[in-house]
Amino acid sequence: MHVILVAAENDRLPNCKVGGVADVIRDIPYALAELGIKVSVVTPDYGQIALNRHFVADIAVPFRQHLETATLWSVEKSDGVTQYVVSHSLFSEHHGAIYCNDTHQPFATDANRFAFFSAAVAELIEHELIADIDVVHLHDWHAAVVAVLRRFSPRFKRLKQLKTVYTVHNLALQGIRPFNHDFSSLESWFPTLTYDGLSICDPKYPHCFNPMRAAINLTDRVHVVSPNYAKEVMLPSHPELGFFGGEGLEGDMQHACHEGRLAGILNGCVYAEDAETHCQTTLVDYLKLAESHVFQWMAKSNQVLSRFYIAHQRIQAWLGEPFDGKMITSVGRLTDQKALILRQPTHAGTVLDNIAELAGRSGARIIIVGSGDPALEQLFTEIMARHGNVLFLNGYGKELGELLYLLGDLFLMPSSFEPCGISQMLAMRAGQPCIVHKVGGLADTVKHNETGYCFEGDTLAEQGQQLIAIFELALADLCNNQIKYQALCQQAKLQRFDWYSVAQKYTEQLYR
Repeated sequence: MHVILVAAENDRLPNCKVGGVADVIRDIPYALAELGIKVSVVTPDYGQIALNRHFVADIAVPFRQHLETATLWSVEKSDGVTQYVVSHSLFSEHHGAIYCNDTHQPFATDANRFAFFSAAVAELIEHELIADIDVVHLHDWHAAVVAVLRRFSPRFKRLKQLKTVYTVHNLALQGIRPFNHDFSSLESWFPTLTYDGLSICDPKYPHCFNPMRAAINLTDRVHVVSPNYAKEVMLPSHPELGFFGGEGLEGDMQHACHEGRLAGILNGCVYAEDAETHCQTTLVDYLKLAESHVFQWMAKSNQVLSRFYIAHQRIQAWLGEPFDGKMITSVGRLTDQKALILRQPTHAGTVLDNIAELAGRSGARIIIVGSGDPALEQLFTEIMARHGNVLFLNGYGKELGELLYLLGDLFLMPSSFEPCGISQMLAMRAGQPCIVHKVGGLADTVKHNETGYCFEGDTLAEQGQQLIAIFELALADLCNNQIKYQALCQQAKLQRFDWYSVAQKYTEQLYR
């Protein structure tokens, strides 16, 4: 069997990662290859000239009433897996950025790029530039147009014969664009395409094309990245109550389930069985590393931003005093998915203010690494300013995150929704118990009072209060009940969500 994976991100390649999908595309091909499956991976190249690439073929791509030329390159071949990139000026015009932020026209620039990418992939499959493919596996809305061309374009006869699988990594981002009358629209990209608008329109905006809904309805198998999330996506979202389910596509998910096309398979994690998992880095080492990152982030602006100034002052203060207390950690994108519960109002200010106060009474510190929504970045900066035991590192650094999994005593991940989650797996792998909201993949990976701590709640206010209560319980165990705490650490460390088992489920439930 030969499977081609089509995605916007791939952490196997340099500078090709934003979110968790990149980790999946990095790891799952090699687990599939262990089962004897041949795997090809295709992503855009984003104009990276440093890639060690080998020319495969030029691709003639009809797009916007023009015949554009993209180029297919191979960049790595090992262990039964071949990595490919597609190059074109659309991918290189934004200085290597994978995604662009269109303030007034959501997804407009990215939709143009990924529609072209999908068209190029359809062409390279049709003309067998990558030969003998059996399964086309599309990931998130960025690759969804492949399914649209497969169903509605009469040109792609070979593509129609291949089994097509679609994985939803983030249902909150659907790539919605108009059908027509816009430069970034389905009819602008493919003006001669005849399509069934009922199956690919957005449920809320029927004059718009919804790539994610299209792929859910047009592919042979639909995969979401945890069993519990597969149940949640069939229920309507109620954001006012803090529940995020099908995000308008619950009817399509129900239909896919009724037809036997929907599968919930948890993502995996890489385990080095013989590696030492205890941390050799001290807190002082970490703070010095953090300081160097803060300087790098600070240098990108002509003004000294308060988030970096306060962080630097906090690092200096912490370096100047001995510390043998407990460490609470959190790593992730700052979006409402991750921080909605933390920013809920309380008598102390916010839920995170309450957590900081509780930690402070126990002599514990909190380190948060992340970036994203500017309003949340500002909120976290203000919370850091209010609490001397909080350090907020507003940026990304791979080593900053990886070391924090090893340094921490409790990992905080109170996501409002989490299709699968990777951070909790990485923290558990390092023997750090997690405090999580019992949703999605968090519910599938963390067991309350066995491998970590879980909270629930039927409203946002309840979720906030239960998070505070569970944090207080976890802190009490950490500080006063070492027998229970160490048992949690050990059980968390023993959990295995390995990619080989995931690959077996892919083969059985998605590819056959």
